[in-house]
Amino acid sequence: MAGLSQDHVPEITVQELKQFMDSDEQPFLLDVREESEYEIVNLGGHLIPLNQLSDRMDELEPHREDDMIVVHCRSGGRSAQAVRFLRAAGLTNTKNLRGGTLAWSKEIDASYPTY
Repeated sequence: MAGLSQDHVPEITVQELKQFMDSDEQPFLLDVREESEYEIVNLGGHLIPLNQLSDRMDELEPHREDDMIVVHCRSGGRSAQAVRFLRAAGLTNTKNLRGGTLAWSKEIDASYPTY
């Protein structure tokens, strides 16, 4: 796994996520962008916009114990905020997708639109 960034948010690269997605170890993918962004491009994750996250924590309860939660947004800023919040709330197996959907499009699949 990728190391800690300067602000100490655990991260995973798009290559690492792709390896997980291609294996039997599927992480729970949480998209914290807005619905309009999700409609443009998505990685198939569960959508909870960042500004709704604190009110919708119950949707993450089934993943509290064992599942890795990979949080992403467009470029990594909002998802880093979400990871800090989730880890403080006890979801310690939570990682930020470094570079978000922009990195996915650039490094994994160029058919994914950028905006």
